[in-house]
Amino acid sequence: MWQEALRHTQIVRARISYLSSFSATQLPYIFLADSHVNPGDTVVRQGKILVDKPAIILPEHLPQFDGFDFEEELKVNRDNVVTFFLIRGVSFPSLKFKNEVSSLDVFENSLKKAEEHFKQNLERREDVQTGLITGPEDCWQFSLLVYVSLLMGRSNPSDLRNLWERFKDRFK
Repeated sequence: MWQEALRHTQIVRARISYLSSFSATQLPYIFLADSHVNPGDTVVRQGKILVDKPAIILPEHLPQFDGFDFEEELKVNRDNVVTFFLIRGVSFPSLKFKNEVSSLDVFENSLKKAEEHFKQNLERREDVQTGLITGPEDCWQFSLLVYVSLLMGRSNPSDLRNLWERFKDRFK
């Protein structure tokens, strides 16, 4: 499922701003997938992922995933997912990743038309915070983690600058 998510996840529209260096960041998203139940329709999953630094120090590369329904939908223990990522060489920082799905709907048209509809809607509202992602319906969790990984990687240079500035300010 991880390989399928890597191959088929597309970030149609990513949020503009970087992740916060020192506090929690909310990542609203719209995830679109071809429906397996109603061919020709699109499953629309809207929600947000809260990326929060843990209050306690955790061992390196031991992320906490909450709200991704690994147990309910995939019948896989959350800890096994973390172990799987470690074995595959995929590392997430020791942060808390909490997914909150706000709605699960069906768009009665093709994935391409749904993608265009939601993209135009975001542009019309001038929403630069919400990501628009497409991927396989049966591994939406992994597609969302691909999206978060992209945002974390893009935020790294900004995080390093912010950490350096904070460090310099403490010793003035």
